[in-house]
Amino acid sequence: MEILFWCLLALVAIAVLALLTSAVCFFMIFYFPKRRESDEYPIPKGEIYEPFHEQMIEWIRQARTLPHTDVSVTSYDGLTLRGRYYEHKKGGPIEIMFHGYRGNSEQDLSGGVFRCRSLGHNALVVDQRGAGRSDGHVVTFGVKESRDCLAWIDFVLQNIAPDADIILTGISMGAATVLTASSFDLPSNVIGVLADCGYTSARDIICKVIRDMKLPAKFFYPFVRLGALLFGGFDPDARSPIKSMQCCRVPVIFFHGDTDAFVPHWMSEENYRACVAEHKRLVLTPNAGHGICFPVNPDTYLAEMKAFFTPIYKNSKAEK
Repeated sequence: MEILFWCLLALVAIAVLALLTSAVCFFMIFYFPKRRESDEYPIPKGEIYEPFHEQMIEWIRQARTLPHTDVSVTSYDGLTLRGRYYEHKKGGPIEIMFHGYRGNSEQDLSGGVFRCRSLGHNALVVDQRGAGRSDGHVVTFGVKESRDCLAWIDFVLQNIAPDADIILTGISMGAATVLTASSFDLPSNVIGVLADCGYTSARDIICKVIRDMKLPAKFFYPFVRLGALLFGGFDPDARSPIKSMQCCRVPVIFFHGDTDAFVPHWMSEENYRACVAEHKRLVLTPNAGHGICFPVNPDTYLAEMKAFFTPIYKNSKAEK
C-alpha cells in the first residue's frame, strides 16, 4: 500500500507539473492582456526596422488624417472585432487587411493603406481578436482568426458593396489568417489572396522560436498545444496555412524577404509549392527582413501586385 501511495503521489506531481508548464506556455504565447499603447506612434522595434521608422511614422500620421469609417463585426463566438475602412476609389477592389502577431492594424497596416491607394484599391484594416481595439485576449495563430475573416467578408458584401472584388491581405500571422481562410467556401467576390511573410503552421513557427531560445522544441511543443486546448479552447494543429493550400482555389501571391530571421522564407516557399491554385506567384525580396518587403522595394511590390491582380479583376472599376 505504501508503494501504491508513493506511485499515486508521483503521478499527481507529474500531472500538476505538466498542467503548470502548459499554463505557462499558454500565457506566454497565446494570451494577450489588454494594455494601452505608450508610444504616440506604434512602430515595430528592432534594428531591421530602424531605417524605415520615419516612413512608418509618416504613414501612421497620414492615415490618421485620411477620411475613414470605424466599423465592427461580431465573431462567430461573440467577440466584437473592430476595423477602419478607407475608401479611395468608389467601386474599386477592397483589400481586407490583417496584421501580425503582437501587432495591431495601425502599426502593421498603415503603410498598406497607402500601398492600396497607389493601386486604386480601398482598404479595410482589421484589428484581429485580442489586439488593438478588438475584444478578446487569446490569439490562435490563424485557427479562429480565419473564421473571423469570413465575418469581415460578409460585412463588406452586406454593408459596403455586394459586387465588390475582394482581396484578402495579411502580413505574418495575418498572412496565416488569410491563407487558412482560403480553404473555406468563399464567395466568388474573393478574387485573390496576398500573403506577406506568412508561416506554414502554428506548430512550425512556435517550434522555430523555441529552438531559437535554445530549448528542445519536441519536448515543449506538446505542453504548448495542451495549454491552448485547456486554457484557450482551441487546437493550434486544427488548421494551418500549408494544409489549406492543398485545397485552395483562389489566386495567391506570396511575398517574403530573403533575410527574414523570424519567419524564414522557406515557409512561403513551402506554402507556394503546396498551393494548388492555378494562378499563384512567389516573390522573394532581396535584403528584406520580416514584414518589410514593401518598405525595402515599393516599386517592385507595386509592379508585382499590378501584374498579378489586373487580369483577375471581375466587377471593380479599377483600370485593367
